[in-house]
Amino acid sequence: MDIIQNTKQQEIILKSFENSMSYAAYRALVIRMVKDNSTTGSEKTEALINYTLLNERRMRRWEKTVKISEADKAFIENYSKKIIWLVITESWCGDAAHIMPLINKVAELNANIDYKVVLRDENEALMSEFLTNGNRSIPKLIMLDAATNEVLNTFGPRPTVATKMVYNYKTLHGQLSPEFKEDLQRWYNKDKGKSIIADLLKLLQ
Repeated sequence: MDIIQNTKQQEIILKSFENSMSYAAYRALVIRMVKDNSTTGSEKTEALINYTLLNERRMRRWEKTVKISEADKAFIENYSKKIIWLVITESWCGDAAHIMPLINKVAELNANIDYKVVLRDENEALMSEFLTNGNRSIPKLIMLDAATNEVLNTFGPRPTVATKMVYNYKTLHGQLSPEFKEDLQRWYNKDKGKSIIADLLKLLQ
């Protein structure tokens, strides 16, 4: 049964490669969505369109300001295994706007890391293979062996620290309030990407 399941998953992953794009292409897509007053995904609500606009600004800011320490750079540059980081996302996702530029900063430091992006609503079968607590949460990074496409690890939809924050709040209040979501955005900015980088480096260990 496991062999059959693994074969099915491999086929789904390979199929998703056909729909994948580079991070640069994804950024160009988001910019085009903003110009067209639109958003990626199957829903085109005003709220999601506004989130896409906000997220384009967030990504642009992270691309300019994020810094990786010299020690972390050395570790990343010395990583020798050829891997694929396949990331499922949509342009309206707030967490993705903070995380995806940092994934790119890490991937840029090592040619062995192939960073591919796919859209969630266009890749439902892939998303269904990598649910988080039964939910279609994004962004979701799937780390694959580039030679075999074997799944080595996953990351997301949030860094470990933020995941604990969300869990604790939901345990107390049942669901996330708009105020908490604003607090989470402030946490990302205050953290300066350190927690995301730390989690990405754990994938490479």
